[in-house]
Amino acid sequence: MEQGEMDAAEAGRAANCPSITFTVPRPVTGSGCPVTDHQASSAPVRRTTRKRRNGASAQPMRIAMLGTSNKTSELALRERLAFPPYDLAPAVACLGDAVPHGIILSTCQRVEIYVAAPTLAGVKTAVRRFWKEQRGVSLKDIDAHTCWLEDEAAVEHLFLLASGLDSMIVGEPQIMGQVRNALNVGLEQQTAGHTLAGLFRAALTVGKRARHETAIGRNAASISSAAVELAGQTVDDLGSARVLLIGAGKMGELAAKNLVSKGVAGLAVVGRSPERAQRLALECDGAVAMTQLEDALPDSDIVISCTNAPHQIISKEQVERVMASRPERPLVLIDIAVPRDIDPAAGDVPGVRLCNVDDLDATVAANLNERIGETDRVKAIVEEEVMEFQQWLAVRRAVGTIAALRNYAEEIRQAELARTSAVLDRMSDEDRRRIEALTLAFEKKLLHKTISMLRAEAANGNHRHAESAVRQLFALDA
Repeated sequence: MEQGEMDAAEAGRAANCPSITFTVPRPVTGSGCPVTDHQASSAPVRRTTRKRRNGASAQPMRIAMLGTSNKTSELALRERLAFPPYDLAPAVACLGDAVPHGIILSTCQRVEIYVAAPTLAGVKTAVRRFWKEQRGVSLKDIDAHTCWLEDEAAVEHLFLLASGLDSMIVGEPQIMGQVRNALNVGLEQQTAGHTLAGLFRAALTVGKRARHETAIGRNAASISSAAVELAGQTVDDLGSARVLLIGAGKMGELAAKNLVSKGVAGLAVVGRSPERAQRLALECDGAVAMTQLEDALPDSDIVISCTNAPHQIISKEQVERVMASRPERPLVLIDIAVPRDIDPAAGDVPGVRLCNVDDLDATVAANLNERIGETDRVKAIVEEEVMEFQQWLAVRRAVGTIAALRNYAEEIRQAELARTSAVLDRMSDEDRRRIEALTLAFEKKLLHKTISMLRAEAANGNHRHAESAVRQLFALDA
């Protein structure tokens, strides 16, 4: 389908479907800070409802990915392109109106949009337009800092990512949960489709194999542990430092465990949920409520922030007030959230050192040296799984003909049963069930060799000739 045909089809859906209005928070132009709910309400995003399926499609599908990462874009742009957890589900719902099937993978290091469609003609344009409209980023910036991969290249990329080889910290385990979450959101929003669901499940299999069959994940580091290592490099003695941890989610938990293991002098936890903060505080020095954040800052030597807040939670003005009360005592701010929790301008305040997720390179390099010996073994697993997935995808090219053949056979079976309905009606329920099972068994056995042949030919890339012969033999196109 060409772009004009896609646009016409979309217009047709809009004309036939009731519209739904909902709000998607967007980054403020020129800033990495998403707008607040009351600001976003003035700029609603409209989309049309459409019937979506997570099941099989009768058409063979192609796969593509448009994405950016810490390798291709600066944090300032990446956080504007990101889809934070509070925004992911509505954004994926909108993506389902732009392309046949789609899944969004958004982490602190990368933002990637995966799509599946019968043809890729016009799909990249549709994804670029979707991204621009959702995040308020120009097409020029999107084109300059993203990568477009198609078919096997897109599959291999996701598998390398799930294996831990393409992560900032090689072998880190968090990517598995992020891939799983992306899949779950796509399934919940009914945008994943059979092909992308199969792709992401295969990626999870790759990740499990890589960590079970190699040492790539042994004693693996994480972004949180790297942040703690960076904190240790910024002060003379981490054991005498008082640390304020902002964020009681998964990353906060990992950071807290690492800080406790380092024996910091004191650790306070700030969380939006007092219960989660209190639970973390059982292993720490104490917990403070989010409303007491600024009161907790003056007592801290190091602040590590890792929330999913839709706005910045520490401003330059707050930091200036803190430093005015303790001008001789330096403050280290480590912001590993994307979008960022701390105003980048806070790093300009005298006595303050501000680090972000892209400043973890030194720790990352040390981690890579420890795991470099496992990369060849992991790549072999990825290569094997890519081939297996490509075969699975190839077999799916014959799905339309297989479905048509089964429907044809079932129509004949039902017609013949209907012709003998007068006789069947005089039978007992048990006898009718036996006749039903008998005819189904005949149908299955008669089709078995033909369907097996179609799958085998599809796996070998010869599906067109085989499908043509079957369709002609059974008059499936009549």
